[in-house]
Amino acid sequence: MLVLIWSAVLFSVTGSDADTGDSEMRNPHCDREYCITLNVRKLTEEAGLCVVIPCSFKTAEGFETQHIVWYKCEASEAGCDRPVMIFHTNKSTDVQPEFEGRVSLIEHVIQNNCSIIINNLKESDSGSYHLRVIGEVNRKTDAFTFIPKVNVSVKGLKQKPTVMIPTLTEGQQATLTCTAPGLCSGSVPEITWTWRGAGGTESYIARNSTDYKTENLTAFTQSHVSTLTFNALAKHHNSNITCKISFTDKTTTEGSSTLTVNYVKKIKITKDTSVKEGEALNLTCSVESFPPSLIIWSKHSSNMSLHNDTGSATLSMLNMTTKDSGQYICTAKYMNNIVNNTDNKVNVTVIYKRKPQIIGNTTVKLGDVLNLTCSVESFPPALIVWRSTNTNLLTKTDLHNDTGSATLVIQNVTAEHSGQYICATKHLHTTVTSYVNVTVTWFSKIVNGSGCVLQSEVLTCVCISEGFPLPTVKWPFLKNSTDYSVFTTVSNHTVNSTVSLTVKNNGSTTLECVSNNGMGEAEESLTIQKNLPDNNIFRLEYLNVIIVLFTGTILATIICFLAKNCYSKKLNIQKLRTSDEILEMETHQNKLVYNGQALQDNQTLSSNSGPKEVEYANINFSLLKRNSDWVAARKQESTKTDYAEIKKVVEEQWEDDAGEEGDILEGQEKNVIMELKQCEPERVEGRDEAVNEM
Repeated sequence: MLVLIWSAVLFSVTGSDADTGDSEMRNPHCDREYCITLNVRKLTEEAGLCVVIPCSFKTAEGFETQHIVWYKCEASEAGCDRPVMIFHTNKSTDVQPEFEGRVSLIEHVIQNNCSIIINNLKESDSGSYHLRVIGEVNRKTDAFTFIPKVNVSVKGLKQKPTVMIPTLTEGQQATLTCTAPGLCSGSVPEITWTWRGAGGTESYIARNSTDYKTENLTAFTQSHVSTLTFNALAKHHNSNITCKISFTDKTTTEGSSTLTVNYVKKIKITKDTSVKEGEALNLTCSVESFPPSLIIWSKHSSNMSLHNDTGSATLSMLNMTTKDSGQYICTAKYMNNIVNNTDNKVNVTVIYKRKPQIIGNTTVKLGDVLNLTCSVESFPPALIVWRSTNTNLLTKTDLHNDTGSATLVIQNVTAEHSGQYICATKHLHTTVTSYVNVTVTWFSKIVNGSGCVLQSEVLTCVCISEGFPLPTVKWPFLKNSTDYSVFTTVSNHTVNSTVSLTVKNNGSTTLECVSNNGMGEAEESLTIQKNLPDNNIFRLEYLNVIIVLFTGTILATIICFLAKNCYSKKLNIQKLRTSDEILEMETHQNKLVYNGQALQDNQTLSSNSGPKEVEYANINFSLLKRNSDWVAARKQESTKTDYAEIKKVVEEQWEDDAGEEGDILEGQEKNVIMELKQCEPERVEGRDEAVNEM
């Protein structure tokens, strides 16, 4: 067992450069019964460490060994003329001062073991070492010096301390161990810890460190160890820790190692949670941790999933639609554990806007409620503003709403509420308008003023109806009649229908008038009144005659005025050019048609079993010539003024009915004869200049 222990010691302290290839050194070298065994011939060690010179000897019979002495010869000496004593078992004997206290005998001399250990090596310790034994033979002092030597070479220190780092976890206490190189029993080296963080700043750690030595194998071998205890933090990750060993001769060595701390931080999401429709979405989820975490992106109520085990994952989605809105979840798995974090969810909204929609009945009956809803599907909700082209209608009901929908309600609508209603939708910085046209309708009704009058077997009925759309008036009792006349006038939303016909042996006391505008039908039984006063009968029966006479009078006046001016100019032109001009008159015929809705306000139509033709006169003035000197010639003409006179002869056929008044104007043709005569009134000063050029 002792042999095995010494083998381990020698191997650990002699270094890897020990030359064990010389078989002669392993075998005893004898001289006159004095033998020495040196296991190595050459040893190489580093400064600051230690070296063991293994040695065993045997003396001649009768020689009692009392002391052993080791000498050193300088490496530069060819021989060993001036050996230096480095070790003596007699403590009182002075040895070389630089070796004092550094050389120790490993075993007792009585065991014939001469192995020594030299601690705190210096490069100057390089040289050859040999053994001398001192004793007695027959009680006489005697000594013997062995010739074989061991060469020791000391070089600069290259060995590094051993730094042991356990698994570090954030928040847990950790202990680092630094072991100095070599197993030496010499002076305890100084061990210091330095810390270099990620920023590059180096700092010394003075506390929480413990230095101690460990006895191994024998009392002459020691390992020098220092421990550093601290609480591991995430900031220590990737930091550099250094253990520095300083020996007594200022020889230093150091060993460094990078710390890895297992830690995990909170989930961070870099986001832009609002994206316009059609654009791209980019969400990045990252977790600072060691080792890296597994990142999983998922969408609520969706099978979408994205995995990445680098501690960071970016979710990219092109051409976003409204369906892509929703909650996105980032899950981090750290060392098979789910990272608990309340900030791992993000709500994504897609900004969009659709076309405004207006719903509601745009045709409303008079007195009902107008209810129009304008809505636009968008995010964020759009601002809705109702307006009307009639600014007076919505002064109190103008409606604003920023919920994306607004309802306009108007109670008890009137005819004034008809018109255009505008819905303006403002979304972000864009405003879009849409409009609807509202029509207020009301049932046709027969109003006061309607009635029938029977005078001399001539029945005249008036039916006045209001409504929108414009109603039509029908007389059911005319269904089987062929000889009657109907006059219809229109004013705004009022239709006035007058019917005249000859009746005999009429036993009825009421007649029906029916009004219909598509919204509903109104019926009214008109009471027949008899013996109406003459002025009323005249108004009802001769309404058409009055209108015709009034229109003819106005037309005659206009034609007379135009004819006079025309004839005056004609005489002037004849004097200047001595030529006659012809005034042409053309007569045209045209027919009036009533379709029930095309009549304009205050127009009148006459009907008697079909439309009648009306003739009118048209004067052609295209043959009148202009003359630049007409004004001068006009001054030279006579003081007589020409004018036109129109004589109208109306041929009418009257039918006498029972010898009473109340003759009905038949729809026969009326001939109009126009005659131009020359008039000679007195000349009025300044009149010539007032004549308009034709």
